[in-house]
Amino acid sequence: MNKTRLEAFSDGVLAIIITIMVLELKVPHETSIKALLILWPVFFSYLISFIYVGIYWGNHHHLLHTVHHVNGKIIWANMGLLFCLSLLPFTSAWMGENIPEKIPLMLYSINLAVCAVAFYFLQMCVLPQYKTTSKLIDAVKKQKTKGMISLGIYIAAAVVSFIMPWLSIILIIIPAILWVIPDKNIEEAFVEEHKE
Repeated sequence: MNKTRLEAFSDGVLAIIITIMVLELKVPHETSIKALLILWPVFFSYLISFIYVGIYWGNHHHLLHTVHHVNGKIIWANMGLLFCLSLLPFTSAWMGENIPEKIPLMLYSINLAVCAVAFYFLQMCVLPQYKTTSKLIDAVKKQKTKGMISLGIYIAAAVVSFIMPWLSIILIIIPAILWVIPDKNIEEAFVEEHKE
């Protein structure tokens, strides 16, 4: 299968996810600043989820940019990632409506953890295509390390949500800060490999 179809499908799903999330931002019926400020938890939830979807979109693009052809494993690993990301509108909306309640924060953290695991599996399915490209393997391994750190933070956020919900929110923000600048290692390694 041509990777272009997989990229186009993934882009469409991610665009729909963002569209669904923004629909949770309900217009206030009043025109006061107070009516707008009441919506800050929902907006915060949307903002952080939008950033995460953007991060996954960018890293997904860089990863698939290096793929020559798509096999069944990559297709299903990609579908697994899209499934996990498609749950973000629900967990994001529930968290936004109920900040700082424990169970919504825990579920959101678990959703982020499952997304991290799904992206890791996608990386594992792509790696066998790099048999002779050690620079690409090194670049993906760097990204995997950052992903494992993020996974640990998501799990910690899920556990901490029962003890200190506000700390859980801070922990949810940390990986977004770590990932907000797209990882150029894969793209640079791909360019270097094709110069040689």
